[in-house]
Amino acid sequence: MIESLEDPHGSRCVDILLREDGSFIFKEFRRDPEDAGRWTLVADYSQRGFATKEAALASAAAAIAWFGATCK
Repeated sequence: MIESLEDPHGSRCVDILLREDGSFIFKEFRRDPEDAGRWTLVADYSQRGFATKEAALASAAAAIAWFGATCK
């Protein structure tokens, strides 16, 4: 993992990951009390790789409403 970015409440996060081919991807997770605080995958956007971390972050901001609002 390259970076994990949480919402202000610590209940959602976006992970930026580096693949073996050098491209970047992102995934969205949530953490609920009933899951004992474990992160649960919400959406997997790894089907498309990005050349840079910044491009992956921009795509995550466009695809995930709460993340886009946090990044403004």
